Amino acid sequence: MSNAQPAVVTPSAYLTLHYRLASLDGKDIVTTFNANPATLMLGQGQLAPVLEELLLGLPEGTHRTFNLEPGVGFGPRNPELVREVSRATLDENSSPDAEYKVGDLVDFAAPGGGRFAGVLRELGEEVCLFDFNHPLAGEPLTFEVKIISVL
Repeated sequence: MSNAQPAVVTPSAYLTLHYRLASLDGKDIVTTFNANPATLMLGQGQLAPVLEELLLGLPEGTHRTFNLEPGVGFGPRNPELVREVSRATLDENSSPDAEYKVGDLVDFAAPGGGRFAGVLRELGEEVCLFDFNHPLAGEPLTFEVKIISVL
């Protein structure tokens, strides 16, 4: 038997892993544990940077659970990202027969190209209120990871 040390996660590692992101009440937000593991390259934006940092230095075969304080995973909630949007703007960005209800995630075209999404908080005749914070901003989270292989 060789005494080779297991490979460890580096900032540019190519990983195969299972991971799970859950709210503190244990509800899964995303999980690969009941399906195929994920394969990803660190530094490519496939995982949030703060989650990638937690993986650095972990050896192959590690199975760990991290509890993230509110706001650590996806940043704090920013009250300035709760914005009024005119009904006309909403209609321009949606299909003519779209029916919206509070809590819907709506996709908008950003000025200058690109897309961004907001959660509908209030639906008015003239003006709607949207929250453009990441839905998990300000939330405490559980991040569970099992590193299968490091290349």
